[in-house]
Amino acid sequence: MSYLKKHPTGKMKYSQTEIKKIMKNEKYPLSSRYDPDWIIENAMGAHTLWLQESLTREMNLKPDMRVLDLGCGRAISSIFLAKEFGVKVWAADLWNSATDNWSRIRETDVCDSVCPIHADVHDLPFSENYFDALVSINSFYFYVTDGEFLREKIFKYVKPGGKIGVIVPSFFNDYQDGYPEAYQPYVEPYNLNGWRTYNWWKDLFEQSGLVDIILADNIDGNEGNELFQKTACIYNIHETPFHIAGWKDITYSRIIARRKKDTPQQTKQ
Repeated sequence: MSYLKKHPTGKMKYSQTEIKKIMKNEKYPLSSRYDPDWIIENAMGAHTLWLQESLTREMNLKPDMRVLDLGCGRAISSIFLAKEFGVKVWAADLWNSATDNWSRIRETDVCDSVCPIHADVHDLPFSENYFDALVSINSFYFYVTDGEFLREKIFKYVKPGGKIGVIVPSFFNDYQDGYPEAYQPYVEPYNLNGWRTYNWWKDLFEQSGLVDIILADNIDGNEGNELFQKTACIYNIHETPFHIAGWKDITYSRIIARRKKDTPQQTKQ
């Protein structure tokens, strides 16, 4: 069964059996180890584990590293990091309570590896230069506005030499001069003004002055678009007007950077 044969215009719904076949994605073997029902139950708009796996395969995470998972949602991305890489994760989110996330962390037996934090990105409760790495899935586009924000509110918590990896939804085209009519009803509800191209994000990271870019792309060419399509099918939202409009137009941008070892902040210390 190919999900591509059931295009949104086909007016078809997916059965539980078909959904589980889609979720057994051979390109993402680590994610396929997890219960599909658990992933769907704790989703917040995307198949988070696919995105996390795509990001972390380029980051070389090592056991016992301190990792900040910023905007972790319901913490399943943090649980994934702890289980698959043996890292210590601080699962920080504003929209989900630390208590609820702690319940999921306990249920998956990673209590010693994942610490849930209820935090606002504008005032993170961490020491500067503390984390070996930072990851963020589908979060940055809600609150990052410019390079100064990245420098003053986020990047400073990663130690010099540490890696920063981010995935955000984006369009293949840059619509900052105006969105097509089909997208207009979704600009504000979906915060489409934050859906920029990977080159826009690359420039913003560089404007912070704290990082060197390692990778900036749409996930493996067209793979990001396929993940968008598959996710829509998994949640049976592929027939919505937004998903029909974006079927060939939406992807995921991936940015990976390294915190500079010699920065203005370091010089002052």
